[in-house]
Amino acid sequence: MPWTHGASLRADHRERLIGAGAEPDVLASLDLHEITAPLPRWWHEQGNTLYRHADVCIPPELIERMALIPFTDALVVIASTVENMAKLHLGESGATVFLGPDSSYTATDLYCGGNSAIILNGALAATRCAILDARNGGSIVAAPDQLWAADVYIATDDMHRLEDAATGVRLNPYGGQIRFGTHVWLGRDAIITGHVQIGDGAVVGMRSLVRGQKVPAHAAVAGTPARVIRDGVAWTEDDTP
Repeated sequence: MPWTHGASLRADHRERLIGAGAEPDVLASLDLHEITAPLPRWWHEQGNTLYRHADVCIPPELIERMALIPFTDALVVIASTVENMAKLHLGESGATVFLGPDSSYTATDLYCGGNSAIILNGALAATRCAILDARNGGSIVAAPDQLWAADVYIATDDMHRLEDAATGVRLNPYGGQIRFGTHVWLGRDAIITGHVQIGDGAVVGMRSLVRGQKVPAHAAVAGTPARVIRDGVAWTEDDTP
């Protein structure tokens, strides 16, 4: 697609990204320019902005499918090729999405709702069918260097209210803040939801549930709910004896 480019990243948009969790040095390393055309008429009418890093492939149908859910004032910055991404959907007003450099999103399904953010700072490999869902003012922020195995599910909320029948107090997460440190490995079918912090170098085991928890740096956790099974671990993508 021969996209038409406009101005480079505006100062207010840069500050919005940094406020949402984008790393300033990562942004500074990118050649970002706004895409002005060809975009659907509704994209401009709803006050949305799309930036692309030089030579990154954005399939037009990825943008066209966004029309299924109305949204306004969205800021989307794409710095990695997304030709293999399944969906990129936004909702309501004020969604902020940053897909950092040197990443791959094979069959990834991403949703970002109003005043919510998904900030992936780069060097992320989502190997197959990752689902990311940020809503209700929640956010998902990942430092550079992530390895996510197939079918991981990362969501700030349960999407439905669960409350105490007697008091009416909400019991399940609302607008969760999820933070991944650098060099994190998520095993296949891992679920991350609610208010979560995962430390640098941590490993989340296959089919584990991390919900409203803090995972220490360089720890391996597993189970439902996840618990620390080993401290002081270091992992590498090399599969050696």
